[in-house]
Amino acid sequence: MSESNPARTITGEDEVVDLCRDLIRIDSSNYGDHSGPGERAAAEYVAEKLAEVGLDAQVFESHKGRASTVARIEGEDPSRPALLIHGHLDVVPANADDWTYHPFSGEVADGCVWGRGAVDMKDMDAMTLAVVRDRLRSGRKPPRDVVLAFLADEEAGGVYGAKHLVRNHAELFEGVTEGIGEVGGFSFTVNENLRLYLVETAQKGMHWMRLTVEGTAGHGSMTNDDNAVTELCEAVGRLGRHKFPIRVTKTVRSFLDELSDALGVPLDPEDMETTLAKLGGIAKLIGATLRNTAAPTMLGAGYKVNVIPGQATAHVDGRFLPGLEEEFLADLDRILGPKVKREDVHADKALETSFDGALVDAMQSALLAEDPIARAVPYCLSGGTDAKSFDDLGIRCFGFAPLRLPPELDFAGMFHGVDERVPVDGLKFGVRVLDRFLDQC
Repeated sequence: MSESNPARTITGEDEVVDLCRDLIRIDSSNYGDHSGPGERAAAEYVAEKLAEVGLDAQVFESHKGRASTVARIEGEDPSRPALLIHGHLDVVPANADDWTYHPFSGEVADGCVWGRGAVDMKDMDAMTLAVVRDRLRSGRKPPRDVVLAFLADEEAGGVYGAKHLVRNHAELFEGVTEGIGEVGGFSFTVNENLRLYLVETAQKGMHWMRLTVEGTAGHGSMTNDDNAVTELCEAVGRLGRHKFPIRVTKTVRSFLDELSDALGVPLDPEDMETTLAKLGGIAKLIGATLRNTAAPTMLGAGYKVNVIPGQATAHVDGRFLPGLEEEFLADLDRILGPKVKREDVHADKALETSFDGALVDAMQSALLAEDPIARAVPYCLSGGTDAKSFDDLGIRCFGFAPLRLPPELDFAGMFHGVDERVPVDGLKFGVRVLDRFLDQC
């Protein structure tokens, strides 16, 4: 009688989908205030999953419910500079009535995992957990130390997450010189012979602002030439309709050069409308990196229909390209005019690094091993990530959360959008690439 085969060892590919679904089912919505019970639950889930494979993780709570999990994996050569892999556990809120499947159900349908955070960024959290658990189960150490950081509050600027850890627990990142995180490493299919994988090497800075206009309060039936609402609305209208000038930064130029070579056609920076028309589903993502932007998002004034208020306010999401902060602020003040007071609600710097070095080589090699038509290219992110906080520690950060995507998927539209979802095959691809990447980094 022959012996039965032992049960097959669970791999990272086997469990990445379930890990992603579990994380999505934890409602870690970030409303931009002090609340965040879901972040604590998600942080404890991550710590538990790491503990199951013998890795001790620390949970840090910066405010009640606002928690992050950090762990360090010892490498083959601990004397080498360490690598950071960071991801955030919070998500933006979602209205279930707008979705095909409940945003916190983690439904699997049409070959995708659906839910808030599926691409921003519980997919990368799950891929990281899956790879780490697989390596620890099989005793495969990375070449150097790897610090894992699963963070709170990225969606509101990282005050309770990355910024808190950098300011109060910098020792956790001792020896770390490079890092990878979200919004990079995803594919853009050019043709049947070429897929570009966009690696984030730059990101815009931010000025989230409150605009205030003071006027003369009075009765709504009276003529009032000092109406705060009128003045503010005119200023917000000017700002919302303004197109800031195109500024082709170093990273955007590198991306356009790579794309031009890939397409076999010249791309004219002076005619960006034609260039963007050739980018398909990533046009929106790239278009926002060609200029500074300022989007009015909130308005507030008054308390009664027949009372002209003495004050009106607005909020604006302002983003500036690397090296262009002073130009951006000067443009803002010129557009808004002297009667509008501008103050920051939250501000952070822009980042830019070069697309070179051993870590970039490891990304390209790992992608090519899993996709023979892969080509890694640099790009600039129109938003911001926790990389800004880690840059304060001198850590050189890249956006590299590898996903091979179907050409028809509107990936850019998934971020903060309705019916956010990530392909199951993409998650498994990401696990394989990250595993190879760790072997070579």
